[in-house]
Amino acid sequence: MWERSHASGQVSAVGPSDDDLTQLLTIRAFERKLLDLFERGMLNGTTHTCLGQEYVPVALEPLLRPADHVFSNHRGHGHYLARHRDPEGLLAEIMGRRGAVCGGVGGSQHIRRDRYLSTGVQGESLPVACGVTLHLKRAEPGALACVYIGDGTFGEGGVYEALNLAALWQLPLLVVVENNGIAQSTPTARNMAGTIAGRAAAFGIAHLRTDSVDLDAIRTLLAPAVAAVRQGRPLVAEFATHRLGPHSKGDDTRGAEEIAAAHAADWYPRYAAADPERFARLDAAARARIDAVAADVTGREPA
Repeated sequence: MWERSHASGQVSAVGPSDDDLTQLLTIRAFERKLLDLFERGMLNGTTHTCLGQEYVPVALEPLLRPADHVFSNHRGHGHYLARHRDPEGLLAEIMGRRGAVCGGVGGSQHIRRDRYLSTGVQGESLPVACGVTLHLKRAEPGALACVYIGDGTFGEGGVYEALNLAALWQLPLLVVVENNGIAQSTPTARNMAGTIAGRAAAFGIAHLRTDSVDLDAIRTLLAPAVAAVRQGRPLVAEFATHRLGPHSKGDDTRGAEEIAAAHAADWYPRYAAADPERFARLDAAARARIDAVAADVTGREPA
């Protein structure tokens, strides 16, 4: 069993590469642009931004391979962008415009592209991923399925059925838990007895936990465990993270002090302080790119 980590939330003196930082800032700019478009009445439906959690998929992506499957959830824009680097296609999908990833029928939450699939149904992906990983184990050894879920999804029975199967069948299943401490509007402490680590242990599944926002530190921690997943040792990787915004667009029930604490723990000001000049340059470039994407996509005809 892998040991739990209590890594520091600080960032390394070296800092992320230009590519990593660009990815982080592009996802941040994309999510901010979505909220701006909603405020201007240019989007319909709903959306769940990953503001504050962008570093999780960016940290994981180099540990994944093209043959791996990625299953996302309702808060999945960052997962998609880290995987496919396609803000044009994603925004077109959300807006129902030409060039949409799924022809405009999937919207914000339901995206399918190659071996990437997202859903707004909590816990749905885990049983599906078990079927996929059973196939991978037999037909494509060395490949895995990475499933992103939130802490609130541990209230779904399908999660435990899937963990049971993964342990019994020794499936190459990586469960990434983005634990932001609140399930929609209910604090995790008020809806979860015990811990995520304890629930993984009940099935004999390895568990790692980190509160770090340092990409290199996260990768160093997870790399050997992910390699073990590829050999049929399932893993629950828990990120103690923070959701900056509301559950959706305007349903935040947290108090001002709690929201301020989330912003204080955010990766964005930490990376900005670590290398101000480079950060400002790449941040401006990411914002400019997303501005250009939005200008292009909003001018397209419907899908």
